[in-house]
Amino acid sequence: MSHPRLTPRHPVLEAVPSVETDGRLARLRRFNLVMGILHAVSGAAMLALSNDFSLAVTTFYVNGPPGTPLDQGVFGEAFSVAIGPATAAFLFLSALFHLIIVIPGGFAFYGRELSYGRNRIRWVEYSLSSTVMILLIAMVTGLTDLAALIAIAAANVSMILFGWIMEMVNDSTTGMVWWSPFWFGCIAGAAPWVGLVAYLWVNVGSNGAEGPPTFVYGILVTIFAFFNCFALNQWLQYKRIGPWRDYLFGERTYIVLSLVAKSALAWQVFANTLID
Repeated sequence: MSHPRLTPRHPVLEAVPSVETDGRLARLRRFNLVMGILHAVSGAAMLALSNDFSLAVTTFYVNGPPGTPLDQGVFGEAFSVAIGPATAAFLFLSALFHLIIVIPGGFAFYGRELSYGRNRIRWVEYSLSSTVMILLIAMVTGLTDLAALIAIAAANVSMILFGWIMEMVNDSTTGMVWWSPFWFGCIAGAAPWVGLVAYLWVNVGSNGAEGPPTFVYGILVTIFAFFNCFALNQWLQYKRIGPWRDYLFGERTYIVLSLVAKSALAWQVFANTLID
């Protein structure tokens, strides 16, 4: 088998195939509008109903040369994050990008993207919203170190950008797929979750710390499952299994997964930390 094309496909260089003949693109436009409204309403509810609960972003410095005992270190607070606005942020980000898709200029670009079996708007939105989500999960788990949070954000953004590359270098309508971006994205995406589990294992399992409340473990399990569903959706698209042979089916699945995952995290956080 010859190697798949590894260069991006530019709309100005290729004839754009039509996906409007059966009205699917118009229905997707309405679907995006509805989903954008739902995200916006949820975000507004978060702001209206939440309290001033916040979590500190921390730093730790050993306060001496390498090998200095930890009990001589300096523990400090860099800044605090209000959980209500942080929770609303990833909902509002999704609402904004759904709105961008349905306005005339954005919709024309969206249609061209889907014609080529890709959606760069999605990856830009995910790089922002899912990063806020994973940072919020880390903080409610108890991992609040500034450097660790920066690393978690970088790993998550890398995962999303590998998803972007996967769509740019492959064509979901053929059987010729270069899988390296997908697997590299899985490795990058696993890093924050491995870090969170290791953090809990060392501090709670080995050192006997009290650990986070029970609802945090529920968040870890449910959101981890949803994050993996996004990867599964892309895998099914490029394996061309069942209805995923149609790229637009996978696009609708991405949209539904986004709403469900964000809503699950937002309302789990709200029910356990943001009720006045």
